[in-house]
Amino acid sequence: MRLLVLGGTEFVGRAVVEAALGRGWEVTVLNRGRHQPPAGVRLLRGDRTAPDGLAALAGTTDTWDVVVDTWSAAPRAVRASARLLRGRAGRYAYVSSSSVYAWPAPAGHTEDAPLVQGADPDADLTDYARDKRGAEIAAVQEFGEDRSLLVRCGLILGPYENVGRLPWWLTRIARGGRVLAPGPRDLPLQYVDVRDLAAWTLGAAERELGGPYTLVGPSGHATMGTLLQACAAVTGGPAELCWTDPRVILDAGVEPWTQLPVWVPPDSEMHDHLHAADVSRALAAGLRCRPVEETVADTWAWLREIGGTAPMRPDRTAKGLDPDREAEVLGGVSSVRPDQGAGSGAVHRKAEEGGDAEHRQPTTTRRGAVPDAASPA
Repeated sequence: MRLLVLGGTEFVGRAVVEAALGRGWEVTVLNRGRHQPPAGVRLLRGDRTAPDGLAALAGTTDTWDVVVDTWSAAPRAVRASARLLRGRAGRYAYVSSSSVYAWPAPAGHTEDAPLVQGADPDADLTDYARDKRGAEIAAVQEFGEDRSLLVRCGLILGPYENVGRLPWWLTRIARGGRVLAPGPRDLPLQYVDVRDLAAWTLGAAERELGGPYTLVGPSGHATMGTLLQACAAVTGGPAELCWTDPRVILDAGVEPWTQLPVWVPPDSEMHDHLHAADVSRALAAGLRCRPVEETVADTWAWLREIGGTAPMRPDRTAKGLDPDREAEVLGGVSSVRPDQGAGSGAVHRKAEEGGDAEHRQPTTTRRGAVPDAASPA
C-alpha cells in the first residue's frame, strides 16, 4: 500500500507513519519540514497555509492508495488538498473530532447524533468544531461518501502527546507528595491510545471502509482510578493520591479537563459528551484498545527518553493545576482521604471549545460552550 500523510511528524500523524512502516507500506509525508520524519519516509515540503503550499504535490504525478489528513485549522486547506488528490488517491481518511457533534451530545450518542451547524468547507479559520466539520464536508464532497473515511476522535492519549494531558499527570505524580485526585475513582473514561487509532485507521482504509466513525474505546475501558494508579505505578514516586469529591473541586473554582486533565464531573453534560459515546460501530469495524497500563507505561518511557518534558504545541493552552493552588485546595478539605473513593455529586456544567483532534481552545468552563477534547498532530 502507498500512503500519503499530510503532516506526519508529531502526534497522531507520527503514529500513523510508524504504523504504516510497520506494515511494510510505502510512506510519503507532506509538511513544513520542522521535524524530521522516520527513516524510510519520503518527505515533501509544503505549508498548507501558504498560497503555493501544495506545489510539491502538484509537481508530481505520484498516486497513493490512501491519504491520511490530520488538519485542524481552516477547512479550505482540506478542500484544496482533497481536490488536488481526488484523481490520484484511492481513499481520503480525515482525522476529525467528536467536537463535530452538537453540544451537548447525550450519553450513548452515536454517529447519527446531530452535528454542529454553520460549517463551511471553503471557510477560513472559524472555531474548532466548525473547522473540523467543514473539513469533513470538504473531504466528502471531493472524494465521495464511499471513498471518505471520517475518523471522529475523542480523547487521544499515548506516546508523542503534545497537548499536555497524560504527560502532566505523569510528571505531577512522579514529583510525589499529596496529589489532588478528582473523584470518584470509578468515574468511567473514554479515550483511545494514539497507536490504536493509527492501526484502526490504516486497517479501515485497507478494507475500504467509508463514512463516519466515533473513534475512542468503550466508556469505562479505564477509570480515573485505574489511570492515576497506573501513573503512580510506573513513576514509582512517593505520591499520595488524595481522592476528592467533585463538588469540592468545582466549588474551589478548579477547571475540569484543563486544570485537571482528562477529568470532568460525573453526571454532567461534559461527561456525557466526552466520556459516554456509543462506539459500537468502531468496535464492530475492528477497533482494539490496549490496557490503560500499557498506554501509561509507554508514555512514561517516551517522556524519560526525551528528558522528562513533553513537547507542547504553541497554539494549545497549558494544562494542569498550579502546585500552590493544588496545596490550597487540599489544605482546605478536611474530608480528603488518600486512596479512598469520593462521592459523585450531580454536577451540571459545560466548558469551552473542544474536540479531540488538534485544536485551539479557551480553557474556562462555563455554560453554553464545548470543552476541547483531544489532539491529533
